[in-house]
Amino acid sequence: MAETPRLTHKRVLAIALPIVLSNATVPILGIVDTGVVGQLGEAAPIGAVGIGAIILSAVYWIFGFLRMGTTGLTSQASGAGDGEEVDALFSRALLIGLSAGVVMIAAQVLIFRGAFWVSPASAEVESLARDYMQIRIWSAPATIALYGITGWLIAQERTRAVLVIQVGMNGANILLSYYLGLVQGWGVTGVAWATFIAEWGGLLVGLWLCRSVFARPAWLTVERVFDIARLKHMAVVNTDILIRSVLLQAIFVSFLFFAADFGDVQLAANQILMQFLQVTAYALDGFAFAAEAMVGQALGAKARVALRRSAILSSFWGAIVCAMLAISFAVFGATVIDIMTTAPEVRVAARVYLPYMIAAPVVGVAAWMLDGIFIGATRTKDMRNMMIVSAVVYFVTVIPLMALFQNHGLWLALLLNFVVRGGTLGWKYPALEAEADRPASGPVAAA
Repeated sequence: MAETPRLTHKRVLAIALPIVLSNATVPILGIVDTGVVGQLGEAAPIGAVGIGAIILSAVYWIFGFLRMGTTGLTSQASGAGDGEEVDALFSRALLIGLSAGVVMIAAQVLIFRGAFWVSPASAEVESLARDYMQIRIWSAPATIALYGITGWLIAQERTRAVLVIQVGMNGANILLSYYLGLVQGWGVTGVAWATFIAEWGGLLVGLWLCRSVFARPAWLTVERVFDIARLKHMAVVNTDILIRSVLLQAIFVSFLFFAADFGDVQLAANQILMQFLQVTAYALDGFAFAAEAMVGQALGAKARVALRRSAILSSFWGAIVCAMLAISFAVFGATVIDIMTTAPEVRVAARVYLPYMIAAPVVGVAAWMLDGIFIGATRTKDMRNMMIVSAVVYFVTVIPLMALFQNHGLWLALLLNFVVRGGTLGWKYPALEAEADRPASGPVAAA
């Protein structure tokens, strides 16, 4: 049985803080890209880059399961002391990511056509957006493969390496966007080429940071990498996460559609307030990732006490962050709203619903942290099923709540979804701990 590292607050912070810093660079990239094309003096390029980036991000988001599934499986293999399986998982994740990217390149015509059918734009914007996407799609293998590499690194608590990849990639993207888009005058296509180069560069940096695996034979052992039982288990884990993620996305997309029924002002106010939720999610990612790595390793080592302490320590820091965010939103929320919009009526409306953003980190912390705990334990069937329950509760309650309380009802339904997700996963948590008491029984014992 593998010996688990000491579980301390310092260890949690060492895993979490690089992820928090890494996430902080993400919105900066979008601001710079928009700013670059905004200097062209026309509206169409701004819309084209915005739409193109959203379409590709939505498609790439589907493959987010690769990051989460790889983290859970790799952390358990690491905790069990199975170094060969850790190396084999690197190869599987890399192959899945590269293959998925190739499929996206082959299906690009269908992807673009479907996207513009769902969300049509003016002829000029659509033409520029296609130019943008037709360049960026060729870096899809690198982007999706990086999900797997990131998950593999997080599982081994190498989050500083993740920070290096993210900062390096986004930094290169920003500099190249400015140079190619403005200095060279390539405009939209310059921004697209900048992202293409940065994403392939990010993959190369990721491979270099993982170079130690190439010195060991397991990553190239065909029998190990393509072991049928392990591949099936990985497929089940990833499918469960995919279903859970699609349901979660359906809730947030429907939230915006429902908000549109209350008029442009309410829709704009809700969109601004959703950015508070985005900040909360980015801030909590680091601590949820810490839970994934530490819980997975403890479960792989069949160390129940270590598993519980991992869950408690990571959740403790997650709760502190959520409390700090709630206080910050209460104190500075109105000022942030004023910065984000100059429309008086939108400012007034957003202030009315600001209390829901103050409450969101508090009522949502259990759902966010338990997601990380269950990913680390690869209890993905429970995640999938509890997400189905919480989605049903949301869609059953949102209509009557909106009928009674209008936009307040919409926010209440969303917060209720957080509570149900956290409550149902908490109900399943004892079975997760019990898993650590069961003896290992083969390559997929933790299924």
